Amino acid sequence: MRTDDKLDQMEEQRPTDRVRPPRMTRTRLWLFWGTTAVYLAIVAGVLATSWLVTFDWQVMFFRPYKQWPEIHAFLDYFVVLGQRGPTAVAVAAWLGWRCWRQRNLHPLLVLGASLLLLNITVGAAKLGMGRLGPHYATVVGANEMGLGGDIFPSGHTANAVVTWGVLAYLATTSLRRRSLSVIAALGALGVGMTTVYLGTHWVSDVLLGWAAGLLVLLAMPWLEPGITWFEDRLMGVLLRLWLRLRPDSLRGPLPVGSLAPGVSRQRIASDGEVLVRETISAGTGGRSAHAPDGWPHHAPRPYTIRSERAPVTPAGSRRPPHADRVPRTTPLSPTTGRGRNGSG
Repeated sequence: MRTDDKLDQMEEQRPTDRVRPPRMTRTRLWLFWGTTAVYLAIVAGVLATSWLVTFDWQVMFFRPYKQWPEIHAFLDYFVVLGQRGPTAVAVAAWLGWRCWRQRNLHPLLVLGASLLLLNITVGAAKLGMGRLGPHYATVVGANEMGLGGDIFPSGHTANAVVTWGVLAYLATTSLRRRSLSVIAALGALGVGMTTVYLGTHWVSDVLLGWAAGLLVLLAMPWLEPGITWFEDRLMGVLLRLWLRLRPDSLRGPLPVGSLAPGVSRQRIASDGEVLVRETISAGTGGRSAHAPDGWPHHAPRPYTIRSERAPVTPAGSRRPPHADRVPRTTPLSPTTGRGRNGSG
């Protein structure tokens, strides 16, 4: 077996966290269109100043932060779980470690694509509807739309759904995906209710934020081909940059000390051409360098094993000089003194 084939087999046996990303299944598609319908229904209810707006005002007049002031200090910190900056840094640090472990950039690119889609969709909705928050409301019972505000839908709530939901989306097993989905849902629920408690958002803002974040997560499989294409191009650029900076670096994910005997690694030039292949010798731990397959080379010179030398003839002379050089791969027969292939 060729040494590069052995290296490929070792690569396949290495543990990895990367699994095939979720596909746009029929169930996910139904959830996407159902959530879209809920999103549009909430927007229509607020625009029409329906019972949903009335309920918003009732909760605002109730003033939860005055009803339960003892939890106000805790919720001031808890609401940070929905703030875009701190949550993005925390999740990116975790996914960056996963990228290093998996030797690819897919987790970080998924996070970046989801946050980009969230900012575009939620930001456009905020600016387009221009709703004022409870602290800046002008007319009791009005929907406060089109007045230059930016709180509909709730950005904290949508960000909590997407940022923590990405961890469930990238989970490697079904059990982890379900567990992280429940944790992310509870966290997003708590963040949304906290904004209502603090009086920074209407109830309808939070409902629309949950729907907006869920739509981003459900749409992620549609972005996977573009993410894969960008990842391939980016990895190619990084590889060429690395080879330009380190032309003598060894190619391969495993260190030399962890390679099994007989497994080779290659030295490659900056243009990707294989220069030398190093083989780890068995038993001694030494290296032997040889040219890649197909290079001009000379056949190895045969050598003589002391125990396989021909005996001296009665006349005191030995056999011809070329006859006592027997390759290791052609053992002599114990009865005839000739090789298996008929050579003497």
